[in-house]
Amino acid sequence: MRRLIAVLCAFYVGPALAQEAPARSPLFDEIAEILTDLSQLTGWKAPKKVDSDTITKDGLKGFLESRMQEIVKPEEVRAEEVALKKLGLVPETFDLKKMTVDLLTEQAAAFYDYQKKKLFILDTNATITQKPVLVHELAHALADMHVNLEKYILKGKSDDAALARQAVMEGQATWLMSEHLMARMGTSLRKSPEMAEAMNRMTGASGGMFPVFDSSPLYLRESLMFPYTKGFLFQQAVIVKMDKPGFLEVFKNPPQSTQQIIHPEKYFAKVQPVKVALPKVEVKGYDDLVEGTLGEFDHDILFRQYGGEAEAKWAQKWRGGQFRVYEHKKDKSTVLLYASEWEDAQAAQEAFRLYRLVLKGKWKTLTIESESAGEVVGKGDDGPFRLKLEGTRLTSLEGKL
Repeated sequence: MRRLIAVLCAFYVGPALAQEAPARSPLFDEIAEILTDLSQLTGWKAPKKVDSDTITKDGLKGFLESRMQEIVKPEEVRAEEVALKKLGLVPETFDLKKMTVDLLTEQAAAFYDYQKKKLFILDTNATITQKPVLVHELAHALADMHVNLEKYILKGKSDDAALARQAVMEGQATWLMSEHLMARMGTSLRKSPEMAEAMNRMTGASGGMFPVFDSSPLYLRESLMFPYTKGFLFQQAVIVKMDKPGFLEVFKNPPQSTQQIIHPEKYFAKVQPVKVALPKVEVKGYDDLVEGTLGEFDHDILFRQYGGEAEAKWAQKWRGGQFRVYEHKKDKSTVLLYASEWEDAQAAQEAFRLYRLVLKGKWKTLTIESESAGEVVGKGDDGPFRLKLEGTRLTSLEGKL
C-alpha cells in the first residue's frame, strides 16, 4: 500500500506537456543565498547551482496524470485500492487514482525532480508565502547531492518502512525550512523545543484552504501529512541528540518503521518491528493480489476511525503487522488475511476489542455466530470471518476461500 502516493511524491519530474511558459519567479534569484544558509545549518557542501523553472497549476495536474500512467501500472493502482477498501481504511466509493491526482494538484506549491536534478515552483504571485516552500525544496536538493534521494526512497523494504523513509526526507526538509526562518529571527529550534511543537501544529493545519484535502478519507489525509508533521518532530529529536551529524545519520541508518518516527527514542534504541505470521489457509482458485505491512501508523488510523481518538493510544503498543489479499480468479471476490503482534497481553486484548469495532464499522452488516474472550466468528459483507487472539498475536481471516 501507499505505493501510488509514495511513488508520485518521490518521483515528481519536470513537465513534458505543451503549455504556455509562465513568468519566471523572482524567488529564483535567492537560490544561491538560501543554499549557503542551508549549507551552514547542515555542514554539507552546497551545489554550485540548482536548475529551476516554473509550472502552471493546469500543467502540474496534466503532468501528474501522465506520470502516473508512466510509473504505476493500472493493475497496481487497482490492487492498492482494493487493499485499502478491504482493510476499511477508505470507503467503497473511493477512487484512489483520481483522489491522489486531485490532492497533489491542490497541495503542491513546488517540487524537486530527483532524476533531472531540477526544481520547479508553481506559477503564482504569492512570493512571500512561496519562499518557505522554496527553502524546503532546496533542502531536498542539498540532501540529494549527498545521499541520492531516489535510491533512498526505493530501498524501503516494506510499506511501513517506506513511509518512515519518506518522513525522514520530508521531516528534514521541513525542519530546515523552519530553522532557516528561526535563524532570521536570531534563534534556533535546537534551543526552543516548545517552538518546534508550535510550528509543527501550524504545519498540520489546513484552515479550510484545501477543500479536496478536507473532504478526503482520514487515512489519505494522515498519509500525506505524516512525513511532514511527525517527520519534523523526529528530525528535531535527532538534531537535539546528534547535532549536525544527525542530518546524514538518518539516511545512513534509516528508521525501520513508522513507530520509530513517532517515538524517536525507539529509533535511538534500535527497536525493530517483528515479522508476524499470517493465518495458515489452503488457497485454491485465487490469485495473490497484494500484500504488505501494517505499522503503528496504520493501526492508529484504524483505531481512531472506528474506536475514537482516545483509543488510538493502544497503537503505541504495536510490535508488528502484516496483511495479504487474495482475489478469486473468476468472480473477483476477495479474502483478507491479517495478523499483528502486541507488546503485552493487555495491549493485545485491547487490539482484539478494537479490531472487532473495525469489522463492525467497515461493513454494512455483521452477524456474530459465536464469541468468546479470544475469538469472534461470524459473517460480514465479504462472507465469513474469524477473528482470533492467541497470547499477544491477533489474526483475522475475512472472506470465503
